[in-house]
Amino acid sequence: MRLKFITFRETVAVLSVSALIAAGCGSDNAKKTDDGPPVDSSQSGPLINISGEIFSIPSPIQTALLIKASGVGYSKNVLNAANKSSQYSTNFSKAINLGIFGADLGYVTIYDQSQDAIGYLNAAKKLSDALGVSAAFDAKTMERFTKNIGNRDSMLVLVGVAYRSSDAYLKTNDRSDVSGLVLAGGWIESLYFTTDIYKTKPNEDVKLRIAEQKLSLQSLIKLLTPYYSQPEYTKFIDNLYDLSTVYDGVEFKYTFAKPTTDAAKKMTTINSKTDVKITPEQIESISQKIKAIRSQVVG
Repeated sequence: MRLKFITFRETVAVLSVSALIAAGCGSDNAKKTDDGPPVDSSQSGPLINISGEIFSIPSPIQTALLIKASGVGYSKNVLNAANKSSQYSTNFSKAINLGIFGADLGYVTIYDQSQDAIGYLNAAKKLSDALGVSAAFDAKTMERFTKNIGNRDSMLVLVGVAYRSSDAYLKTNDRSDVSGLVLAGGWIESLYFTTDIYKTKPNEDVKLRIAEQKLSLQSLIKLLTPYYSQPEYTKFIDNLYDLSTVYDGVEFKYTFAKPTTDAAKKMTTINSKTDVKITPEQIESISQKIKAIRSQVVG
């Protein structure tokens, strides 16, 4: 296996992997939930620390917001069916689909699909229990979810609370491999959403989001490579590497600008800019490859 890594550093606070699920609520202001803290909706994407290096991976919820802003309506067809949660038998499949269901939960919440949100909450709880992180979706947390069904901002924050709890447990108990797979699942589902929507209603913002995943993909490969010798990881990482060869042709320029913080509003704005060049042919190839990778992991 031949790996190439593109890295960059930023001097801002590192957010947990689970913030991938929670970041972004579609407003210029911090939001307060019925029984949760304000959420910062101005982030351009959470940052994770991999071997001392900082990587930015866009939030699935931000991707869902981008899709909704494009004017494309809700489509249940792009989601992994929540009732498939019982078919995942290995820790690998459970963890990666927990991340996928997290992205699906963000998607249905953004579109205010309360009934579907309940289904994905239950699916996430089932996989969390199976992975030994039942505290993430315990009775108290599920009660809070039930109370806030229909309140989009509250739901988004509560999803973040649950996934942060799961991520903290996994890291404390030296299960970073599982935590990394949850991250990977959310990323795969988000890119799948984006490429699928681009075919329906292409626009520059969505195209940029697809292109930006060149760096995110390298981050994921680097994060998961230590587990390459394990059979399920071997095939999965090889597939990610095949996808990265398509991204090799995408021209990418990252310009760092110091983030600005509004202490009063408890918000940090990322001012760095990304300039990319990607062709329709490259987008189509990326779309086909991410669809194939997703099909293999969701079953």
